[in-house]
Amino acid sequence: MFIQPWDASLDEAEWQAWIADGHDFGQLCVNGPPGRPPVVVPTHFICDGNDLLVHLARPNPVWKAIEHDPNVTFTVIGDYAFVPGPWRATPGTPPEEGVPTSYYAAVQFTCRAHVIDDPHGKADLLTRQLAHFQPDGDHAEVTVDRPPYGRLLSGIRGLRLEVTGVRGKFKYDDHKSVQHRTAVADHLTARGRGLDVPAAAQQRRRTDRIGTWKP
Repeated sequence: MFIQPWDASLDEAEWQAWIADGHDFGQLCVNGPPGRPPVVVPTHFICDGNDLLVHLARPNPVWKAIEHDPNVTFTVIGDYAFVPGPWRATPGTPPEEGVPTSYYAAVQFTCRAHVIDDPHGKADLLTRQLAHFQPDGDHAEVTVDRPPYGRLLSGIRGLRLEVTGVRGKFKYDDHKSVQHRTAVADHLTARGRGLDVPAAAQQRRRTDRIGTWKP
């Protein structure tokens, strides 16, 4: 992931807060065996300290890829929007000469994958995930010897992704003027399509924090 200086996460707290704010779905990317393309798996995840926890179906082809190379990347993307050229035209130039771009936030974790196959370990992983995704507790207890989960545990494998590096990117034209960024955020809010409003919120948050970009 290429990151311009003005697109970089301002500190660890920024990307951590973004992940914690409901961004808990991403893509696990694993090098394929020789002669095969990478394996990419979309999945929910949770953070457990500095690690990420994931579970996947046992027939998933990702397991062979991990056996070949346990060094993986996990990518989370959100708050994205297409920004049309006229919104970015330089003042005094025809609107059609503006160059369009994409806005988005992304966090990439480089990790070493550790497979969890022990039934009790998988039950603990699922318990942690349910505590995150169903905090009201409206689910059966996950145990290895009682339904419904006991008989299902053999059909999954768990992954503890030991995070070895993190890169955050918040691409919202922070190198441009405050006036420009404010105007684009207003355009996004007015259009209100897809993730326009969350993208505008990210742009306004970064504008408030950075102000005028200084290299």
